Amino acid sequence: MFLTISTTGTVERPATDLGYLLHKHPDKAQAFSTSHGTAHVFYPEASAERCTAALLLEVDPVALVRRGKGKGRGGAPDSALAQYVNDRPYAASSLLAVALTTVFKSALRGVCAALPGRAEAPMPLRVEVPAVPARGGAELVRKLFEPLGWSSVTAEPVALDEQFPEWGDSRYVQLVLEGELRLADALRQLYVLLPVLDDAKHYWVAPDEVDKLLRAGDGWLADHPEQKLITSRYLSRRWGLTRRAMERLELVRLAEADDLDVEDVDNAVDETTDTEERPVPLAEQRRAAVLEALHTAGASRVLDLGCGQGQLVQALLKDTRFTEIVGVDVSVRALTVAGRRLKLDRMGERQASRVKLMQGSLTYTDKRLTGYDAAVLSEVIEHLDLPRLPALEYAVFGSARPRTVLVTTPNVEYNVRWESLPAGHVRHGDHRFEWTRQEFRTWAEGVAERHGYGVRLVPVGPEDPEVGPPTQMAVFEMTEKEAKAA
Repeated sequence: MFLTISTTGTVERPATDLGYLLHKHPDKAQAFSTSHGTAHVFYPEASAERCTAALLLEVDPVALVRRGKGKGRGGAPDSALAQYVNDRPYAASSLLAVALTTVFKSALRGVCAALPGRAEAPMPLRVEVPAVPARGGAELVRKLFEPLGWSSVTAEPVALDEQFPEWGDSRYVQLVLEGELRLADALRQLYVLLPVLDDAKHYWVAPDEVDKLLRAGDGWLADHPEQKLITSRYLSRRWGLTRRAMERLELVRLAEADDLDVEDVDNAVDETTDTEERPVPLAEQRRAAVLEALHTAGASRVLDLGCGQGQLVQALLKDTRFTEIVGVDVSVRALTVAGRRLKLDRMGERQASRVKLMQGSLTYTDKRLTGYDAAVLSEVIEHLDLPRLPALEYAVFGSARPRTVLVTTPNVEYNVRWESLPAGHVRHGDHRFEWTRQEFRTWAEGVAERHGYGVRLVPVGPEDPEVGPPTQMAVFEMTEKEAKAA
């Protein structure tokens, strides 16, 4: 297997800087032992104007078979059946990808103490791989590499036998990539996409492969149009691992869209906080009020938006009048807890057909959420920054447009009645605001007017004559005119 990386330069910024970035001196030919053979690094050309680094991987078929034995963590799937006569070990796929990480480990991380500025800046690159197995052909090669910033992606099919053109093309292509990219980005892309093109790996894919994929895909995989295909193939179509990777990539995308850290997006609320129980009876009273309002509205297909750890979904499942229940939350951790709470893995087929948990952000429109009778946002809006509320408003009332929407939120006036709550503090550390009764009424009436709903406010919990109830609920009902139009 053979790969070359070339760049051009000037006297001021010589192309031989490539040697610093790869941590391999242009004047030396070096050899590195890998678990399946020997990787050689040398420079066919090295001048200020042009420099080319070559990686040649010599695979030892005997070592490959002895290490893998056809199964388990080292096993090559094809070598189990045709050990010494099989040409699969020589395909430029996962073996070459592993050699890349072994030989160019520091370059993959973008680390170069000698030329840190050069490592962080894009540079003209030309990458050539004479033979790449591509299950999907040249078209798939272009779909994978063109969105990544390469100005030219060439994938010439390799004939089965040039002497017999009527035999057609093999599944190999000659790959040439040209463009201005950071060297680290280019190497990470190759590390992921070479085995993806081959749609096979020479070793057993364990759960730690998810972390490897996310590290190598940082900065480009979350927004790649072929993200699902890349993830599935890289993880050898292990659907549990693929689902886990896709969920984490969705969090990355949402965090980048809002300029937040992933930890700030994936902030499942602790069960001991006010969102669930402060005091304990109030959480039950909220759910009872929501269920009563849903019964009054005649809803059977219900969205629990911001479902958290699934307490309301669990209550809805106990009532057979609700035929379809969908819980949506941005937090993977919260959805995992909800799944355990509901015992989804042990649920009967009929019951399981009534419930679904989905990851999604409530500040983005989502076609999956349209067509439902009712939506519930229970203790959700106060967890958003105020500037994000219009986005949530449009996503729920303007796009999804259920006939009934229930919104509950704390009444900040009641906080003075909590003996354990310091003055001036909100009920939970993640609350971005808490509204008075008038502030909530003003917001609710504005939303209703803008989107064709009527609204009434309902107290939840013991109502204090001076400060009102601990929780306030707005019940939005689509007007008859809007309902007919819908």
